[in-house]
Amino acid sequence: MSTTTAAEDFTPQWAKHAIWYQIFPERFANGDPRNDPTAASLGLRDNAGWQVHPWTADWYELQAYEMNTGRDLWFNLQRRRYGGDIAGIIQRLRYLQELGVNALYLNPVFESPSHHKYDSATLHHIDPHFGPDPEGDRSLIANESPDDPRTWVWTSADELLLELIRKLHERGMRIICDGVFNHVGLSHWAFRDVVEKQQQSRFRDWFKIKSWRSASSGDKFEYEAWRNHPALPELRQDGDQLAAGPREYIYAITQRWMAPRGIAAHGIDGWRLDVAPWLPHGFWKDWRKQVKSLNAQAYIVGEIIRDVDFNKPYLQGDEFDAVMNYNFAFACDEYFARDQTHIKASQFDRLLAQLREAYPACVAPAMQNLIDSHDTARFASHIVNGDRLDYRLFDDAYHPRQSRAVNVDFDTRKPDAQERRMQKLFVLFQMTYLGAPMIYYGDEAGMWGANDPCCRKPMLWRDLEYAAETLRADGSRRAVPDAVIFDADLFAHYQRLIALRNALPALREGTYRTLLVDDEREVVAFARHSATQEVIVAINRSSMSQWVDLGDVGGARWADLLDNSRIHSVQNRLALELAALSGVMLLREGGD
Repeated sequence: MSTTTAAEDFTPQWAKHAIWYQIFPERFANGDPRNDPTAASLGLRDNAGWQVHPWTADWYELQAYEMNTGRDLWFNLQRRRYGGDIAGIIQRLRYLQELGVNALYLNPVFESPSHHKYDSATLHHIDPHFGPDPEGDRSLIANESPDDPRTWVWTSADELLLELIRKLHERGMRIICDGVFNHVGLSHWAFRDVVEKQQQSRFRDWFKIKSWRSASSGDKFEYEAWRNHPALPELRQDGDQLAAGPREYIYAITQRWMAPRGIAAHGIDGWRLDVAPWLPHGFWKDWRKQVKSLNAQAYIVGEIIRDVDFNKPYLQGDEFDAVMNYNFAFACDEYFARDQTHIKASQFDRLLAQLREAYPACVAPAMQNLIDSHDTARFASHIVNGDRLDYRLFDDAYHPRQSRAVNVDFDTRKPDAQERRMQKLFVLFQMTYLGAPMIYYGDEAGMWGANDPCCRKPMLWRDLEYAAETLRADGSRRAVPDAVIFDADLFAHYQRLIALRNALPALREGTYRTLLVDDEREVVAFARHSATQEVIVAINRSSMSQWVDLGDVGGARWADLLDNSRIHSVQNRLALELAALSGVMLLREGGD
C-alpha cells in the first residue's frame, strides 16, 4: 500500500468504520400511504386508471390498470410507483440497527417526476411525495423565487428529512445524499423557463443550447443532454467550472442540506456524486472546499466507473475522499460469481493489490466496497448468470442490455441453495476486507433481479406476504413458481458478519497482508492487523473441501469466530480443513 502520514489523511475518520446501506427511497418502505402519488400529481395525461402498484405483487405480472395502457411490460415497469417515502425509512430504522449497518446512502430524494429522481425538478426541496403533505408543500413552493435562496421555505417533506437525519445521528449513524449536479430534468424550473422564453430567459446561460426556436428561420430548440437522453438537459460548463448560475445554485443547496438553518450538526454527512466525471475538476476542487468548510468530517464519494488511472486525479485530497469501488466489484464478481470462467486466486489477489496500492494510503480504508447497486443486476442474479456476464463492460454501450431481463439469455430465476452459499462466501470476504462495505437494500433479505428496472423491486420485508414470481420477463409461465420470502438465514449471516466487523478494530482500520494464494485449491487467506488484534480469514471458493496450511503464524491459539471453537497452531504452523464454499475467521487469543 502507498504511504501517507496521519497529517496527510484527508478522509473522514468515521468513513473507515462505516458499513453502508444503499436505499432506493421509492422502493424501500411505504410509511405513509396518504402521500402516495396519483395520476394527476404525476401529470400523467393518458392515465388509463393508473394506481399505486401493489407492494407484494408478482413483479413481471401486469396489473389490470397496466393492461389498460395497451403498452408492453417495459413501459409499465418504468411507470410504476410503490409509494416508498421518508416515513418508511424512519419506521424501519430498527431493522437497519438490527442488521448492524451504520451509514445510509440515499438515491435522489429531491423533487422529480420519476421513480428514480435523477431528473430533478429542483434540488432545494425534498420530493413532496416523500413527505406528509404533498399538496401543501407544492403550495408553499409556488410562492418562492427558486433562484433566490432568501425566498426558500421549509416544506413538510424537507422537515421530515431533517427528522430522519436527527434520528440517525441519535443512533450514531450517518447519512449521505445523491448529488446530481451535471444535469436536471425537463420539469426543472430553470429549464422550463428557458423552454418558454427562449433567449429572453434569465436562465439561458444555464444550459448547453445548440439552437433556439425561430419561426422565421425554422430552427428548432435543441440542447445537449446527458448521453443524448433528451429528458436530462445538461448544465453548461465554463472552462474548468460550471457556469455561474448553476454553480451558485449548487453552492446554495449544498449549504442548505449540510447546515440547515445554519446548523451543521443537523445536516447530512456528505454526498454521493452522480456521473462525477462529466463535471470538470475545477468545479469539484472548489466545491470540496465549501463542503469541508461546512463539515470537516463530511464524506465525498464519486460515481466513477472507470479504471484506476482514471480515478487517480480525483483521489489526491483536493476533490473526493473515495469513489464507489466498482473495480472491487468487478474483481469480486470475476472470482466469486463466475462459474467455468472465474479468475484464479492469484489473479484475484493481484487485482486487489493494485487497488490497495493505487491511491494515497488513507483512501483504501474509506472506499465504498459495493458488489451491486441500482444500476446493476443484483449480485445474487450475477451468480445465477455467472459466465453469461462481463461486469467490466458496465460502461460499455452493450452492457445494460447484457444484464437486463430483455436479454433472453439472462436468467431471472431465484438463486438456488448452492448459489446462496456463494453469496454468503462473498459476504464473508466483503465484511473482512480493507474498505467500507456497502449493501444494496434487500440483498441481505434475499432479493434477486436483473439490471434496471428489475434491480429496483420493492423491498422484501419479513412482515409482508408476497405473491410468488410465476412469470418470466417474456411473459411465459414458470413450471415452478419462485417463492418470494424474506430469507432469515441469509439475513442472520449478514448480521453476524456485520457484528464481527463492528466489534473488531482490525477489520475496520487494520493493515492487510496476503497469507496464502492457492490456484489449484481455489483458496485465498489473509491477515488483518491492528495495534491490539490479529485476524486471519481463509476462504475456500472451490466446490470441494480443502486442507489449508497457513504456514508459520507463531505460537498461538485462535478463536474461530464463525463456529465458536478453538484452534491451536502446531510448531507455530496453522493448518485446517475448509468445507466447500466456506471460510473461517480466526482471532489470535495469545500464546500456548
